[in-house]
Amino acid sequence: MIFVNDFWTVHDVPHYLEHAAYGEDFMGLADVVFPAFLFAVGMSIPFAIERRYAKGMSGESTILHILSRTLALLIMGAFIVNSEAGMADDALFPIGVYWLLMVVAFICIWNQYPRTDNPTRQLTFRGLKWIGILILLFLALTFKSQSDDYFSARWWGILGLIGWTYLICALIYVFVRKRIGILIGAWVTFLLICAVTSPMNEAHGGETLFNLPTPNILQDFLNILHIGNGGLPALTMGGMILSLLSTQYASSDKKKKLYFIVATVLCLCIAGWISRQFWILSKIGATLPWIFYASAITTAAYAFFYWLGEKGWVRWFAIIRPAGTATLTTYLMPYVAYALGSLLGIKMPEMLTQGMIGILNCACFSLLIVWFTGFIGKAYIKLKI
Repeated sequence: MIFVNDFWTVHDVPHYLEHAAYGEDFMGLADVVFPAFLFAVGMSIPFAIERRYAKGMSGESTILHILSRTLALLIMGAFIVNSEAGMADDALFPIGVYWLLMVVAFICIWNQYPRTDNPTRQLTFRGLKWIGILILLFLALTFKSQSDDYFSARWWGILGLIGWTYLICALIYVFVRKRIGILIGAWVTFLLICAVTSPMNEAHGGETLFNLPTPNILQDFLNILHIGNGGLPALTMGGMILSLLSTQYASSDKKKKLYFIVATVLCLCIAGWISRQFWILSKIGATLPWIFYASAITTAAYAFFYWLGEKGWVRWFAIIRPAGTATLTTYLMPYVAYALGSLLGIKMPEMLTQGMIGILNCACFSLLIVWFTGFIGKAYIKLKI
């Protein structure tokens, strides 16, 4: 995600790597990363919740834990998405200061502080959390965008969308647990919502399936629950289902597991091809073809990495280990780099921001961010929500 998120710093990037434009019937590499993340979130939900139950934690405490994680993602998402609008010229401070203070506040509040029985350290850690909260309040109250807008939730940002989707799917799992039939029913329901609320392609009139008026009570209800058009929860539910089915097949012979994965990927690809006859392939629109194709790609990638693990070919992972063990911290670190670049006036030479050289630059930047995350992790700086 760091790699594709850094494309804004370069130009002349091949179209197949970029996000498709609004209304464009296309899916680039950048359009696969976010759904893959949602799918992976879904795969982790059953393991995380079952682990809590195995430790003797109650359903009530688990729900509170889900709510606290959701709140953290919503808060971080809101602060990040506001920064995308830039800072007004007459704002109290430039965008670089905003980014730095934002990341510092996030670390103060959600850092995984080392366990200690020392009262002084405990008091220090609590004090840091309150300092982080005060910094966020200060940023929210003093924020003013380039268009003179003040701080607001906007569209919640990537982390916020993940937060709402996680909340919906995690709560479903809490009440349903391992009953795969019901989970599949929920997945199909989200797909149907997507089919009903998403505009069809121009060949089919460009209207929604039942030509629903806008606004309508269905969309109002979905917006209240933050389900949207159902596309994002469908991706996460798909990950949950694959996770549980993979656990069921864990004791099966390798050939049977291979057949299962291949059949799953083929079915998703066929569903994507069929649905594309009626809807465009669009990440921005969160359309059915995008859901099916992204799920197929992520499932195939999961199978590939699982196979590498079975073969013991995992040493290469050490290079990017922090991206997997400190994912949230890694996601936030580019804002530190952007802040320093903005405040110090550092700009990449033009020749390093064009075409394939620019892409290589983004790849190197991503690796540096991952390694920096690993470095600060040794100093006990690692976010955990």
